[in-house]
Amino acid sequence: MKDKDTNKELRITEQASAYDNLQAMSVHDILVGINREDARVAEAVGKTIPVMERLIEQIVERMHRGGRIFYIGAGTSGRLGVTDASELPPTYGVPDGLVIGLIAGGDGALRKAVEHAEDDGEGAWCDMAPYRPTADDTLVGIAASGTTPYVVGGIRTARRAGLLTAAITCNPGSPVAAEAEYALEAVVGPEFVTGSTRMKAGTAQKLMLNMLSTTVMIRLGRVEGNRMVNMQLTNDKLVERGTRMVVQSTGLDAEQARALLLRWGSVKKALEHVANTD
Repeated sequence: MKDKDTNKELRITEQASAYDNLQAMSVHDILVGINREDARVAEAVGKTIPVMERLIEQIVERMHRGGRIFYIGAGTSGRLGVTDASELPPTYGVPDGLVIGLIAGGDGALRKAVEHAEDDGEGAWCDMAPYRPTADDTLVGIAASGTTPYVVGGIRTARRAGLLTAAITCNPGSPVAAEAEYALEAVVGPEFVTGSTRMKAGTAQKLMLNMLSTTVMIRLGRVEGNRMVNMQLTNDKLVERGTRMVVQSTGLDAEQARALLLRWGSVKKALEHVANTD
């Protein structure tokens, strides 16, 4: 499809929706249409698994040597990266600086758009500089369009500096994919609302980030069986969840398990104490 004004090929994420006159549709039909489009996302994400598998093997190898993961992105893509990074310490008990999410325009852009921040091709590397990136680190650039200068420039510079580089995008053959060593391209098709990549593209990016970070955490030994044994006990719900894990693993009653959990600060340490005292 070509843009009538520029006569240039439109990227898939910018192509016209398969639906029209949305304002005339019933609420039911709008919801059904969105849901129908969302059903395409998991299949598109599944096609990225072979590349993601190879990427994760490389990431884990580097993290065993002390490497970190950086996420960079703008707008929705940047917010998704920051969210994923911020959820890993409480979920898996890893240090705050192990996975770092950076968004064009800084943390203020999490709540309000910062004009032209995504157009700065040197911005991402400048944002990374205080963390002193090394060749053991990995940079994952997130850009639905695959054209965001903040992400393209960040990946280009990071690769020259020896970092492992990857891209998460929803357009095939994009500039961001061309710069990265590993390109995860989930082509979900045009959005229900034309160009609104917070929808299917955003969902695809979230799924890929979930898959990547969860698999990395498992391979780093942060999960045992199917349980988050290293989670931080930051609220009553998590204390109760941890107590159940200790009860199920040891046969202790709930009161004993809770006391042991609170004493040692994590399910893993509580279970290790029990094992060492048997």
